[in-house]
Amino acid sequence: MNWTLEAKRIFNVTKPEHFTDFRHCCECAEHDQVLVSNDVDSIGLDELGNPGWDPICFCTSEGFLYYMPALIRLTLDTIDGNQYLDQFLFHLIGDGRDNRRVVACNNEQRAFVARFIEYLIENHTERIEEALCYSDDVLKAHDIWKVDN
Repeated sequence: MNWTLEAKRIFNVTKPEHFTDFRHCCECAEHDQVLVSNDVDSIGLDELGNPGWDPICFCTSEGFLYYMPALIRLTLDTIDGNQYLDQFLFHLIGDGRDNRRVVACNNEQRAFVARFIEYLIENHTERIEEALCYSDDVLKAHDIWKVDN
């Protein structure tokens, strides 16, 4: 499966006019400008790869859904070096099962994210296990995003 293309199909949402509470402070305005100035195909590690200065942390739920295909692309593109996996898991876990990003998704979107995590577990176990915290976080993220029947 081409995970990025499938993510674009499932998370086919209109690009928001703004991604943060850009009037809140200079930091929110700067993060908003980065997200507004890019799109799903152009945003990369230069914009999102610094855990200490990550615009996605300030992003609205709608903006997060818009950028989900990019987050999946970055995770896949950097999995060998684990450059983005930690941040991706951080965003998926949020503050637990009912975090605002999970709640904003429909069941198809949630199931897709859970399947993507399963794919990572099945195909990149060695990389995930290299950093001890990833194993727990991958399982925690999967538990949060899976759709209960």
